[in-house]
Amino acid sequence: MRIAVVATCLGDAMFPQAPIATVQLLERLGHEVVFPADQTCCGQMHVNTGYLDTALPVVRHHVEVFAGALDDGVDAIVAPSGSCVGCVRHQHAMVARRAGDEGLAQAAEHGAARTYELSELLVDVLGLTDVGAYYPHRVTYHPTCHSLRMLRVGDKPLQLLRHVRGLQLVELPEAEVCCGFGGTFAVKNAETSTAMLADKMANVLSSRAEVCTAGDSSCLMHIGGGLSRLRSGVRTVHLAEILASTDEGDASVDAVVGGGAGSRSTQRTGEAAGAAHGHGVAR
Repeated sequence: MRIAVVATCLGDAMFPQAPIATVQLLERLGHEVVFPADQTCCGQMHVNTGYLDTALPVVRHHVEVFAGALDDGVDAIVAPSGSCVGCVRHQHAMVARRAGDEGLAQAAEHGAARTYELSELLVDVLGLTDVGAYYPHRVTYHPTCHSLRMLRVGDKPLQLLRHVRGLQLVELPEAEVCCGFGGTFAVKNAETSTAMLADKMANVLSSRAEVCTAGDSSCLMHIGGGLSRLRSGVRTVHLAEILASTDEGDASVDAVVGGGAGSRSTQRTGEAAGAAHGHGVAR
C-alpha cells in the first residue's frame, strides 16, 4: 500500500520519534510511505477549546493537503495519535458545515474515511497483529480517552503488543480511567488534572512495569512528566516505537518528503529517534 503519515504538531515539535517510528515500521512491512511536507496542525486544539471560526482555515488546510495525497495515489492516511484521528474523523466535517461550506465538509468526510490511527491501520486494514517486533521489557498499556471512547479501537493495541517478542505485557489497574491531561484541561483545571495523574501514576507503578505505552504522545507526555518527577525509573514510550523495535540492527528510516507525494529523502534513523527514551528503536 501507499500510506501518507500525519506527523501531528506535537510529534513534529516535541516527540518526532513517534512519527519516525511509524515510517520505519510501515516501510519494514513493505509499504511505501509518503509525507506531505505542507501538513500542519489538524485543528484539534482549536476545536476542543471552542475556537471553531479559528479552526476553519486549519481544517481546510489539512483537508486540502491530504486530499492532494489521495489524488496522488495514496491508499490510506495514518497518524500515531488517536486524538488527532478523532478530530479528523469526528470534527472536521462539523466545523465545515457550521461555516456553511458543504464542499469542504464532503471533502473532509472523504479524507476521514481513509484516515486511521496506527493500530487501526495495522489490524483492520493490513490484517496484522504480529509486525515482527522485538522489545524485551515489562510493559503496561494505557488506553487514551480519544482512542478508547471516540475511535473505539478496543483491544487492537493489546493484540499488537501481545505478539511482540520478548515483551512481557502486564495489566494496568483501572486502565480505562483518564490520565488527567485533556489538552487545555490540564492547564485550566490543574488541581483536578494533577489528582487524576496521581491516580494513574500509582496504578502504573503498581504494575511494576518498566515502560508505560500508549497511542498518544500527549498522554505519554503528561504521565511521563509525573513519573520523571517521582524519579520512578519508569519510562513512557509510544506504541509506534515498540512496534518499530527489532533485533536486526538496521534501523534506517527512508521517509518521503517534499511538496509532491513522490519525492524521496532519507531522514533519520529509528535508533536516533529512540535515543530520547534512553534506548534504540531497533536493537
